[in-house]
Amino acid sequence: MITFIVSIVLLLVGYWLYSKLIERVIGVDPKRTTPAVAHPDGVDYVPMKPWRIFLIQFLNIAGVGPIIGAVMGAQFGTASFIWIVFGCILAGAVHDFISGFISLREDGASLPEIHGKYLGNGMKQFMRGFTVVLMILVGVVFVNTPAKLLTGDPFVPGFLAGVDSQVILYGWIVVIFLYYLMATLLPIDKVIGKIYPVFGILLLAMAVAIVVAFVVHGVDIPEVWEGLSNHHPQAETNPVFPMMFISIACGAISGFHATQSPLMARCMVNEKQARPIFYGAMIAEGVVALIWAAAAAYFFYGGDASLYHGEKDAGMVKLIASTWFPAAITFVTLLGVVSAAVTSGDTALRSARLIVADFMHIDQKPIGKRLLVAVPIFAITAGLLVFSIADNDGFQIIWRYFSWANQVLAMVTLWAVTVFLSKLHPGKGWYWLTLVPALFMTMVTASFLMVAPGVGLGEVLPRTLGYGLAAVFTAALGVLFFVKKQRSKQ
Repeated sequence: MITFIVSIVLLLVGYWLYSKLIERVIGVDPKRTTPAVAHPDGVDYVPMKPWRIFLIQFLNIAGVGPIIGAVMGAQFGTASFIWIVFGCILAGAVHDFISGFISLREDGASLPEIHGKYLGNGMKQFMRGFTVVLMILVGVVFVNTPAKLLTGDPFVPGFLAGVDSQVILYGWIVVIFLYYLMATLLPIDKVIGKIYPVFGILLLAMAVAIVVAFVVHGVDIPEVWEGLSNHHPQAETNPVFPMMFISIACGAISGFHATQSPLMARCMVNEKQARPIFYGAMIAEGVVALIWAAAAAYFFYGGDASLYHGEKDAGMVKLIASTWFPAAITFVTLLGVVSAAVTSGDTALRSARLIVADFMHIDQKPIGKRLLVAVPIFAITAGLLVFSIADNDGFQIIWRYFSWANQVLAMVTLWAVTVFLSKLHPGKGWYWLTLVPALFMTMVTASFLMVAPGVGLGEVLPRTLGYGLAAVFTAALGVLFFVKKQRSKQ
């Protein structure tokens, strides 16, 4: 429990101190006019209250990431606690804050446009396609996950007890899919602005309830000094590096977050709101991830490991809730997980619509033009959904590539904000604040391709060679950055 308490304190101190440093470095100006004030359009550029924006941003970036991802990551041992804390403070929250701030300064620009400004037109064109594909994968993942949860206990009412589970699953997929279409097309304050704050509070309340359970049940959470050994059931083929750093994304650093920030940058009325909304929401997510990781660790290799019988992902969430909570609270907890998943999928597809509209210069105020962009995106999403259900391994394949693509996006965004800092403060070393995380995430994503089983070259290359090739690639990008930086001075 000492490790857990210290970790929570470090996250809060990180927000209090490190975020203020980042705020000074990027030059937040409360007198500068924001996009929402400059040209509100009633659809995407809609001024909203700061507390509402914070809760929407928190739920946008969180979803089931700090729950399912943290649970999966906890299998790797207490090293997961360290990654959540320092990854969140030094990488994830900085990534979210600066990329969101750039969007705020660039008239609410979508993420690929930011990549293009700082990494070149070629990267912009590539990231336009890459980011839209990632948003579609997020949509698939976050239709599939809540639909599967709703298909099982305790959500199936008695009168549906005899109905085939596949029929119920498809029914929920249709319902969720139709909601996604509605949330993607309607003005942001009509659906997202109204229900997201409620679900955001629910997600936070779930985390608080687990902490209360820690105290009431005297939960013996593993400590880091008891060892950092890998507890993954397939530890031999799942090394901590890079697998843990891919599994725990939303609780530490996630490229998906930077795709959501422009949505909120278009609703803020003062640049001073950027620190609590962008950096603060990430710290809040880190706290949630740490709580779920600690709870999972208790069952994986802690005091109640005897209760664990191979449950995975949502199954672990059910085990945690049903062990510590009465039936009513268990139901609310699982409902919160469902709502968290749903409210990431809809904003992902909304982001895809905005990204496509931005680079095709399609005005999104008329509903007909919104449909023009959204319908093809939803058609592709539906096709992948069918594949994820029809093929036994379809969902696992999509999740695997979603996770990797998510961290690649984080890596590219870190390189973009590093160039931003180097240009903002030429001759000074503030760019090191993001250069180190950029190099680290480059090594993570490159290593994943080289050593992870079932992905890329993981089953072909010897692991040592895989790490070596990843290190060479990382070093090459570092050298390229300094070469280009030096040329820009000439």
